[in-house]
Parts: sequence; structure tokens; C-alpha cells
Amino acid sequence: MLPSSKSALTTSTYDWSTSALGDPAGWPQPLRLAADLMFNMPLPMLLQWGPARPGGQPGVQPGEQRGAQAVVLCNEAYGQLAGPGFARVPGGSAPAVLPPPIAAAGEAVARAWRGEAACVPAAAVHFGGGSQERYDLHLTPIPFEGAVGGVLYALAPASASAPQDTFEPGTLSILVVEDNLDSQYLVCEMLKAFGYEADGVAHPEDALAHLAANRYHILFTDVSLPGMSGVDLARQAISTYPHLKVIFASGYGDTLLRHLDFPYQSLQKPYELDQLQHALGQAADQLRVQA
Repeated sequence: MLPSSKSALTTSTYDWSTSALGDPAGWPQPLRLAADLMFNMPLPMLLQWGPARPGGQPGVQPGEQRGAQAVVLCNEAYGQLAGPGFARVPGGSAPAVLPPPIAAAGEAVARAWRGEAACVPAAAVHFGGGSQERYDLHLTPIPFEGAVGGVLYALAPASASAPQDTFEPGTLSILVVEDNLDSQYLVCEMLKAFGYEADGVAHPEDALAHLAANRYHILFTDVSLPGMSGVDLARQAISTYPHLKVIFASGYGDTLLRHLDFPYQSLQKPYELDQLQHALGQAADQLRVQA
């Protein structure tokens, strides 16, 4: 796993004055949310955004984002991987040649622009100089006003050579409770891309209904929710499903969680992917001991 930075990286970390995108304050919310997620991730990632996609077909319908240009952004982990041959991080322009991961993704790119999350296992990615590495490429479409506004690309070590985490992929089932639908979508798709089973809901009552209908291992919930707090939701959930492990996400740190009478983990927003993976690994270890 790549080392995490000491402080979170977001769109505000970078100077966008010379890029095609301009001031982030004017960006569409899905673009800014996806970019913040990407910049704060330890895995190499690209974000392709704009009204035009490969083949000239629109990703965002004309007029939906006036004056927008097709651009490709990347995080620092990708910049280190690609080396000096790639535009200065974080990008913000349309490259003359498609970046290697996009070129290596093949027909999965078209699927992602149709709104389907896709994975290309063990794709050969050429970064120039004759070097070639194999990565599992995970493509996540970013919705925007009823269409697909962009595609997020994540590069993970090829499954055949990737070190095993503390829980086998596909065996950990997670219910994500987040009332920000864009954030909920991105978190769920990222969890699925890395091999976990994940469902997302926005309301605590929907979460209780899902818990009653399915067996989940982990409840990953925001603390501040409509109608019922995430704390009250978790308390009610584990009283009925005592095996359930709880991870809270909060913009207020542990302030609201100090006197809880049940075990939990907490992440302060914005959190990094490796922090979430560590929390999931701890929960998986606890579940294994209980089994």
C-alpha cells in the first residue's frame, strides 16, 4: 500500500489559474467531489472529464456545462508512476495522446461512458521507455445531470501479484449510509472496485430495511443523517444484529462519539482510502475471531 500523506489533498491544494477548468468554485459538484476523492487517494488515479469523449460522442450533453473542455486530471501517485512524460500534476488539459491507462482499458472505456462501472484485470500499461507494468484498471462513471460527466480510473496492482489484505475480496459485505448521493455513489463504487460487496442508502429507515433483508458485516455510516443520527442508527442496528461492526464517518471527529456504549471505529472526513481499508481490515479481523 502506498504511504498516506500527512494532510489531505483536495482541489484547493493546487493552482488552477492556467488550466482549462479555472477556479474550482465554478466546477460542477460531481467534478469537484470526484477530484477531491482522487487527490486524497494513495492509489494512482486519473479523472477524464468534459463534454467530449473518445470517438467525439458527448459525455455531457451540449449546453449543460457552457464553455467546458475535455480534460484529464491525475493525482500525485499517478504523476510519480507516469514520470516526466506526463503533464504536470494535477493536469487540467486535454492531452494530445490518451494517457496509457485509458488506452489500455480498451472497450471498457465505452462501457464506462455508458454508465457502467468496469474492471480490466491485469491490463498491460506502457509508460514509455519500453517499460510495461500490469494493473487492474477500475473504471467508475461520474454522473452529471442525467448523463455521464466523466470517468474515474484507478490503477491497482494486478490481482495475481497483489498482496492479500486482511480479508478476502468479495467476502466482506458493507452497508454505506450517506445522504450525499454523489459521495455515496463514489464510495460504493470504489469499495466494489476493490472487491468488497457494497450497498448504499441515504436514509436511516432504508438502512434498517436493508439490514433486515440482507446480511451485512459492516455498517459504514455518516454521523449526521436526516431523521435519525448515525449513532442512533448504529445502536439500534447492533441491538438486533450483534455481529455487525460499525465504522462512523464524521466531519466533527470523535466529538459526538466519546461516550458510546458499544464498540466502533471512526474516520474523520475527508479520509483517505488507506485509512478506510485499515478500518475495514480491523473489522474483518474481529469478524474472523468471532467466526
